[in-house]
Amino acid sequence: MMTEQRKIRVGVIGTGAIAQIAHFPVLASMPDVEIAAVYSRTFQNAQRAASRFGAQKACKTFTEFLDTDLDCAVLLTPKTVRKEYLLPLLDRKLDVLCEKPLAMTLGECALLADAAAKSGRLLMVAFNRRFAPCNTRALAAFGNKRPHLVIANKSREFKEFRGTLENAIHMVDLLRHILGECESVEARALFTDPFYEDACTALLGFQNGGIGLLVASREAGQWREHVEMYGGGITAISDNLDSYKVIYPDREEGQTMTPLNKGWCTVVHRLGFEDCIKHFFHCVRTREKPLTCAEDAYKTHELMHRILRAAGLPDLSKNWSNEK
Repeated sequence: MMTEQRKIRVGVIGTGAIAQIAHFPVLASMPDVEIAAVYSRTFQNAQRAASRFGAQKACKTFTEFLDTDLDCAVLLTPKTVRKEYLLPLLDRKLDVLCEKPLAMTLGECALLADAAAKSGRLLMVAFNRRFAPCNTRALAAFGNKRPHLVIANKSREFKEFRGTLENAIHMVDLLRHILGECESVEARALFTDPFYEDACTALLGFQNGGIGLLVASREAGQWREHVEMYGGGITAISDNLDSYKVIYPDREEGQTMTPLNKGWCTVVHRLGFEDCIKHFFHCVRTREKPLTCAEDAYKTHELMHRILRAAGLPDLSKNWSNEK
C-alpha cells in the first residue's frame, strides 16, 4: 500500500477529445496526483497538453515515457491500438486506467486481461457510466434487490467505425452491472455498411430472470441517453445523465443535476468521469480490485461480442480495417 503523503505520479498517453474534456481536467484537480509525463504520437500535442494541465514533461517517444518515474498510466489512445501500448505498460509494472473499449476483438480483450492478471498490476477499464450520479442514485432506489426489467438507450447523431462497440458498450456494461450475467441474446441491426451500422437492438435474458433491452441508433437527431428500471413497485429513470426520477405508488423523488454548484455541475461529474478516475486512484493506493477491472470488463466485452454476432454484424477478429 502506498503511503498517503507522497503524490501518485501518473503518465497520460493520448491527448484527444476525451483526454481534454475529461481526464486531464480531473487529474489536474486532484491534490494527491501529479501528471509526470504526457505522450502523444504528435509531440506538439503532448507539449500543449503538458503546458495546459501542469504536467512535468512532454515525451517525444514512447520509450522516453516508459523510462519516466511513474506509478501508473492513463491510456487514452484510439481503440484500434490498445495492445501496442498496454502490454509494455504492464511489463513496466504500472497500474493502468484504460479508456473503453479495451480492444477491438474479444480475443485481444482476453489477451490483455490475462496479461494484467499475470503482471499483478491493476488494469481498470473506464466504464464511467457506472459512476454517473443519476445512474447510481436511480439504481440505489432498489436497495439490495435488482429491477426485473431495464431499458437502456444510447443513441447518437453520427456514425463511426463499429459504433455499437465504441459507444453502446456503456449500456451493455450498465445492464450487466444492474442485472448480473446474461444467459440469452437476441439482437438485430440495421446497416448498409456492416462496419458503420445504423442501429442495433438486443433483447437480453439474465440468469436471475431479469430482462434487458438495448437500444442504439446512429441516426438520432441528437445524443440521447436514457435508462429505465422497473421492479418491486418502483420505476427509476436516469435521463441524459442530467436528471433522475424514482416513482413509487404514492410519491416521486428525484433531482436535476444542472442547477447544482450554482449551475456549474460539469460534464465530468454528470457523466461519471470524475468518480471513475478517482476510484482508480483509490485502488492504486489501497490495492483494492477496481469495480471495472479487466476481468469484469472482459465479461462486458464478451456480451457485446455476442450481441454483435447475433445482430449479424461481422466478427472483427478476421480481416477488418478501420480504413474502410
